[in-house]
Amino acid sequence: MQNNISHDSKLQIAGAGIIVTGGTTGIGRAIAAVLAKEGANVFLCGTNEEHLRETLQHIEDKQVRGKVKGKTTDLSTEDGIKELFKSADEHLGKLDVLVNNAALAHQDVYDGEYSDWERVIKTNLLSYIACTRYALDRMTPTGRGHIINIGSMSSDVREKGSSIYVATKSGIQGFTETLRKEVNEKGIKVSLVEPGAVMSNMQPDEVEQQQEALARMEMMEAEDIGDAILFALTRPMRCDVAEIKIKPHLQII
Repeated sequence: MQNNISHDSKLQIAGAGIIVTGGTTGIGRAIAAVLAKEGANVFLCGTNEEHLRETLQHIEDKQVRGKVKGKTTDLSTEDGIKELFKSADEHLGKLDVLVNNAALAHQDVYDGEYSDWERVIKTNLLSYIACTRYALDRMTPTGRGHIINIGSMSSDVREKGSSIYVATKSGIQGFTETLRKEVNEKGIKVSLVEPGAVMSNMQPDEVEQQQEALARMEMMEAEDIGDAILFALTRPMRCDVAEIKIKPHLQII
């Protein structure tokens, strides 16, 4: 059962311990920067050492209030997930928020073979489940915490040519909705964030084409997703932002 936390209490972002998976590029990088700006201590991870260094420097250059650390690890493996949480425990000391964001792009069933699909599904879906369990082990004793799962509008649109990716994002949608029913009574919040088109390295278009789409308001900046997450995290205890669908103004989906 829930503890005696007041219904109008709010998570204090300044000083909060936050993990962001897939935090070295795109949406994850923007989320980490937005939350660190507000004073959160963020631990992020990715698979590319150069991207990690660039991201840590990029956020440091913004002179954020919070501390930001990170490591490279492969979340498609159990060992990689264990390494993430071991390092995060050492740097954060506590865990208030988990942002599950790690994702690999993939096309349809004609693209790749078993080993490719296995890595995508383990990264895009199984890592969400596993990281959530590790996070709950740390949050449940305190009677408070917040799990943010980054899904995609693809889970509703289900566009042709992306069946593997859509399968993982649809799985996240179902997992998140059910998870909320399982952990809310423990004082833990769960939110699903489903963005439309966002400028990032996940997009198939070149940067110039993405910038043109942004100018036409058919695409968003990654920081828009970070701002939405900040809103969800700072609602009072009595109020859950269970789901956010955020679309570019002129992306008609």
